[in-house]
Order: sequence, then structure tokens, then C-alpha cells
Amino acid sequence: MTTLQTMEVPIAGMDCADCTRHVQEAVQALPGVTAVQVLLSAEKAIIQLDPRRVDLPAIRRAVEQAGYQVPTTEPPAPPPAAGRSFARQILGLLGVVFGVIFLVVVGGEWLGGFAWLTTTVPWPLGWLVVGVAGYPIFRHVIRAALRRQVLSHTLMSVGVGAALAVGQWPTALVVVFFMRVGDYTENLTTERARRAVKDLAALAPQIARVERESTEVLVPVGEVQVGEIVVVRPGDQIPVDGAVLTGQATINQAAITGEAMPVEAGPGAQVFAATLAQGGSLRVQAARVGRDTTFGRVIALVEEAEAHRATVQRLADRVSAGYLPVVAGIATLTFLLRHDPLATAAVLVVACSCSFALATPIAMLASIGAAARRGLLIKGSKYLEALARADVLLVDKTGTLTLGQPQITDVLPCAGASVEEVLALAGAAERYSEHPLAEAVRQAAAARQMPLDVPTAFTALPGAGVRAEIDGQQITVGNRRLLPVDADTSQISALEAAGKAVLCVVRDGQLLGILAAADTLRPEVATALAQVRALGIRHIELLTGDHEQAAAALAGPLGIAYRANLLPEDKIAAVRAYQAQGRVVVMIGDGVNDAPALAQADVGVAMGTTGTAIAVEAGHVVLLRDDWTLVPDLLRIAQRTMRVVKGNLGFTVAYNVIGLSLAALGWLPPVIAAAAQSLPDVGILANSARLLRQK
Repeated sequence: MTTLQTMEVPIAGMDCADCTRHVQEAVQALPGVTAVQVLLSAEKAIIQLDPRRVDLPAIRRAVEQAGYQVPTTEPPAPPPAAGRSFARQILGLLGVVFGVIFLVVVGGEWLGGFAWLTTTVPWPLGWLVVGVAGYPIFRHVIRAALRRQVLSHTLMSVGVGAALAVGQWPTALVVVFFMRVGDYTENLTTERARRAVKDLAALAPQIARVERESTEVLVPVGEVQVGEIVVVRPGDQIPVDGAVLTGQATINQAAITGEAMPVEAGPGAQVFAATLAQGGSLRVQAARVGRDTTFGRVIALVEEAEAHRATVQRLADRVSAGYLPVVAGIATLTFLLRHDPLATAAVLVVACSCSFALATPIAMLASIGAAARRGLLIKGSKYLEALARADVLLVDKTGTLTLGQPQITDVLPCAGASVEEVLALAGAAERYSEHPLAEAVRQAAAARQMPLDVPTAFTALPGAGVRAEIDGQQITVGNRRLLPVDADTSQISALEAAGKAVLCVVRDGQLLGILAAADTLRPEVATALAQVRALGIRHIELLTGDHEQAAAALAGPLGIAYRANLLPEDKIAAVRAYQAQGRVVVMIGDGVNDAPALAQADVGVAMGTTGTAIAVEAGHVVLLRDDWTLVPDLLRIAQRTMRVVKGNLGFTVAYNVIGLSLAALGWLPPVIAAAAQSLPDVGILANSARLLRQK
């Protein structure tokens, strides 16, 4: 019986989607390999294989023959961006592109700069400049051609060769420049995606305190075995998934569930790796360790989401795929019927006009630059295309729809007390507590400008609340466990049914009042969601790790569907389910737990101010202000951009059809064909420049 194994192999040298396809095809062809996933962002291949038929040296040879490498050590992390933000890089690139186009059109064509260069500079030097500038592109195109593959740059490379053949090396150099601009933008986005995976892995716990031979030993997390007892002290990250044996603690589970409200963990409770014990100590029996933990699966999901993501191909690439055989056929017929090499070269040159290369990226760059100035960071042109076709919007709750921190929403006095008295005593009792709900109580008291007394005694009650002595009175603040036996709990039950956290304020054994806390909705959300629906997204759904009551209380008034009690793998499964139906999914989130779903979605949108660094890196769009009015703005920009792109492509195709016809008939010499490229350039620039004035 054959036992298959899974091997993770690092791959160096990949910088585009074509690269991943080439590596996958090379490894898949090996006997004994049953399945291959190549992850561009993670720079690795996950290979399922029969170890009796294939080994690592064979895989290394196949990868090297495809033009890439299998490093023996981890590839170094990319250097930091030296103080330049991604938005500044995009805006700078946009300025360079438009500057070069202006020089080409005005100086190169209208003022005769190209003709002067062609006659002044020796052609071997011109060829050398073009070859050096385009070497990385030409190398990939030639290797692909030897394997009978066609890349998005194949047509442009043929046009470069034709321009060189007829002595138009400046034209060839311009085409190479814009090919390199497209590659640079794609590489920039890829490096940011790789950084997201590395930063996420850095959040995982590194050290565990394990009971061995009646003593506590600090060991690397990778050495913890299933079944061992792990000791967690206040302030520690929990290093494993498991069940609490003894102890009581308040656990911040934001890394897993994304929810701001902490949970109380006692004997029998399930806890997760990478969550934080904010108060109290625990003894946990490890059930899952390392990459098998919930957080380990989050890392794996972010890496693999790229491989499962629905492909959103650029419009220009789709047109190019069908355009290449048409041009080749026309050029071949021209040569066979007319026996005229100049007419044949003119066909290739005019078919490879700069306008075809610029029809999509110039419009995209214009919109990306304009969006960045409005607080919308878009990491690539394909996400604009996907946004324009989106029909499903999935949203996280805490920090996304809500402000991300609990606030006191209700103060209900009892036993003749006043609202001010209840809040003042509760705030004084919580004065020294580090619990997030204690901070909410203190903020509510501060908002009413209430001075808080200093307790003469203070005791934290793990899993329940706090006890303090104030002016000779014993005040306790906490959950139901602190209620007097005869207290009426009907109001508490009603508040909990509404999804709120309840604090009971008790003075000398008598219920003095009830405080309710909740994470409040961002004020602009309802209006923004109405605008999103008007823009064509009919299905909006809340995905949250919070409990059912809290999800229903938030989703109901907004008129959206919801799913509650979700872990990260549940969120990514929801995204994949819609994609399997052919839907185009936009996901909006802000936390580590949202990162897999953000990466999996056709477009992941991260809240940039409250959002974690991992969510910002995993997302394809970042809102630089936590303002929901930016979401309908984003959709409008995308839809307008695609209208301009389609107009550019339609104009370019029509112009090239006319140019091909004239060249094939011998009515358009190569030099005139090269010069004629400036005319559609001007039209495309004028059309795309409208996107710089987004309203």
C-alpha cells in the first residue's frame, strides 16, 4: 500500500502568476507527484508525493529546469521601504509614467526626437540598450516559448523585435519601459503579500512553560507534545490549543475571534494558541500544537488563500491572448501574398502600439493614484476590475461595523439609587482593574465628569469581577455570580438577550444597579450600506466570532444576514462557498482572524486605522481612514475605471484593426506605423486623465 506524503519546498525567483504556473507544471510532470500547490506570496510549493518514486533532489532539478531555484535556507526578508509608503510609491510611479508618455509623444514623435536618435546613435548601441532593459522579460518569454507557452508579454516582445528589425530601436525601448512598469507594480504587491505571511507567523507564541518531572521548564513551542501540561501566567500568550485543567483567567481572544469582549476561562474551558491571558493563571492540557493549532491554521489559510482565490484576469491580457494569433496570421499572410518584409514588419509594429500596452494600466494607475489621495489604498489593478463586478459583501463585526471597544450603553439603578450614584461607585470600585469592561465604566464616569473615590481595599475576583471598600461600604462589580440570592434577574436576562455584557453593582449585599456594555455601531454604516446596495451589491452578510445574540442585535436593524460563533476557517469557508457559486466576493475586516478571509476574497478590504498590521497586509484594499463612506466611494471608483478601460480597449482595438489593414496593404510604411502610435496614445491619455478627477 502506497503512503503519500506532503512536502513543503521553498521556491526562489517567482515574481508573477506565470511563474507559479511554470513551477507547478514542471513539478506536476514528475512521476510520483500527485498534487502541487505553488504559493507566490509564501514563496513555496506544497507537494503531495509518493516518496518511493520522487525525492527532493528530483524536485530541485525540475524547478531549476523551469528557471527557478530551491534555496537551502529561508529566503531573506525584503528590506523595508525606507520611509516611503505604498501610496507614495504608487503616486510616484504614476508621475513617472505620465512624464515619460509626455516626453515620448511630444519629444519623440512630434518634435522628431526618435528620428534624430535613430540616425545619430549607432544601431548596435540602441539594440544593446533595449536588450539590457528588457532582458528579464525576454528571458521569460523565450523560456516560455521553448515550452510552447504564451505569456502576457509575448505579443509585446514580438513587436519589440519587429521594431528593432526595421531600425526603430527608440520605439522598442518605449515598449520595454511600459512592460517593466507593469512588472514592477506586480512585484511590489507580491512583496507586500509575502510580508503579510511573515508578520503573521511572527505573532505566534515562541516559548511555552511546560510541567516536566514536577518542575516548570521553558521550551520552544515546537517541542511541546500533545497531552503535556502547559502553565500560563498572567500576561502570557497561550502557546497551545487545549482544555483548562485548573485555574481561572480572563482571556483576550481577539487574535482568533476578533472580538473585543474578553472571555472568562476556568476548568473545562477550551483555549486557543496566540490568545492572551490578561488576568489569572491556568494549567492547560495541550490538544493541538504548532501548525495544528487554530492560529497555525490561520497562517496556513493565509498562505493557501492565494492558490484558491478565483482568478480575476486583466482585460488587456484576455484581449492579448486572442490578439496574438490574429496578428501572427495577418503578418504571415502579408509576407506570403506580398513578399514584402517591410509591410510584414509594419504589421507587427502597428499591432504592438504603446496604446495597446497603456489602455488598461494607465487608467488603473490614474484611479489608484486618485483613490490614494482620498484615503483608499488599492494594491493592484485586478482588484479594481473585481470590485466593479462584485455582487457579495461580507463584513466582520468588531472594529469593522463597530468601533471595536465596549462602551456603557445602559445604567439601570435599583433600590432607590440614582444613575450618578451607581456609576460613581462602580467607577471607583473598578479604579484599579485592567479588564476592558472596567475601562468602559471609567470612561462612562469620566464622560459625566464624575470624580472617582479611591478605594481603601481592592480585590480582583477571577471569573466574576472586583470587590472594593469605599467610604466603609463594600462594593462588588461583576457578572451574575456576584448577585444577591434574592435579586430580580429579569432585566439582566433582557439585556443579555440583546447581546450586551452585564455588570451588576452590589453595595453591602444589596443590588444597587445594573450596567450594560456593548460594542457600538459606527454612525455612518447604515447610510453607507444603503449606497452599497444602490451600486449593485444586493447580498450583504455579517461574519462574526461573537455569539448569536450580539450578531442578531447588530444585523437586524441593518437588514443584513449574519453568521455567528465563527472561527477563521469558518469565515474563509463562507467566502469560498460564494466563489464556488460564481459570485464575486468583497470581504471587509480588521483583525488577525479576518486575514485568511481577506486573502481568499476576490477583494479583501482592511480597515487601516483600527486594523491589525496583518489584516492591512493581507487585504487588497486598505481604508486609510476608518470611515464607511469610503466603501461606496471605492465601488464607484472601480465601476467608473472599468468604463474608461473598456472605452480605451475598444478604441485601441479599432485603431489597430485599421492600422493592421493599412499596413498589410502596404499603405503604411514601418516608420509611419511607429510614428502613428502617438495618436491613440493621446486619446487614451485624455480619456484616462478623467479618472484623476474622481468625485
